[in-house]
Amino acid sequence: MRGLSNWLPQIRRNYDLYLLLIPGLVFLLIFKYTPIYGLVIAFQNFNIFKGIGGSEWVGLQQFERLFHSADFGRVMANTLLISLYKIVFLFPIPIVLAVLMNEVGRMWFKRSIQTIIYLPHFLSWVVIAGLFVNILSPSTGIVNGIIGFFGGGPVNFFMDNDFFRSILVATAGWKESGWSAIIFIAAIAGLDPELYEAARLDGAGRVRQIFSITLPGIAGTIVLMLILRIGSVLEAGTEQILLLYNPTVYETGDVIGTYIYRMGLTSMEYSFSTAVGLFESVIAFLLVIGGNQLAKRITGRSIW
Repeated sequence: MRGLSNWLPQIRRNYDLYLLLIPGLVFLLIFKYTPIYGLVIAFQNFNIFKGIGGSEWVGLQQFERLFHSADFGRVMANTLLISLYKIVFLFPIPIVLAVLMNEVGRMWFKRSIQTIIYLPHFLSWVVIAGLFVNILSPSTGIVNGIIGFFGGGPVNFFMDNDFFRSILVATAGWKESGWSAIIFIAAIAGLDPELYEAARLDGAGRVRQIFSITLPGIAGTIVLMLILRIGSVLEAGTEQILLLYNPTVYETGDVIGTYIYRMGLTSMEYSFSTAVGLFESVIAFLLVIGGNQLAKRITGRSIW
């Protein structure tokens, strides 16, 4: 009651601002929190005609089926591998782009480059999938045209398990690297210019300034972004993979998100797909909590 009495005067003073919160809160309640009730079907043998109330309760049977499934190991391994590849190969690229952009002196040129590298982020995966399908087409694609010019045979990249993960990493990097650099550019902009002036007076060149001032200055941001990225490691790019993969590359491209889609909407095994989704959410939650604790140890502050 004491806490409520302390809040009431503030609410009265800013009642108009609190009224503006109501539509957002209603949206969260209806579309974010109310659907959580549907998670109960993960513990049922859900029948779409009987509904949640009339379906048979089976406890942890769906989770036991998941852990004993022949596909579980493959799907989990693909999810972790694709996420690991994206972290290892793509996480450094926005940092490099931000550092290079910081070294550009001419503002008009800097803004032009920023616009070019940001643009792919605003294209949908549908557009990008169509673009790369045409570029990598075994019959009309420019890449296979170059391979043929040098005497090689056509390669069907989207049906080859040896190339599919590389395609996922390359397309994700092309789309998001420029946009992801924004936060590092902002972190660099917040560094004290006097540090660079002092370094120049001491005879430090641009490379020395990068390694002695710029990178150490944004180290905290780099650590926080890496930990946040690790927290979403089970989200390997479901939308991207759904638009690019096909049954011939399930062996290397089928991840948890696509597996849920196929089992839930294609096979109509609603309870099983919900159990898989719940498992993914719990693991992701634990990773985020663990990442927050790791951030506190490394940087001395938490993510939230």
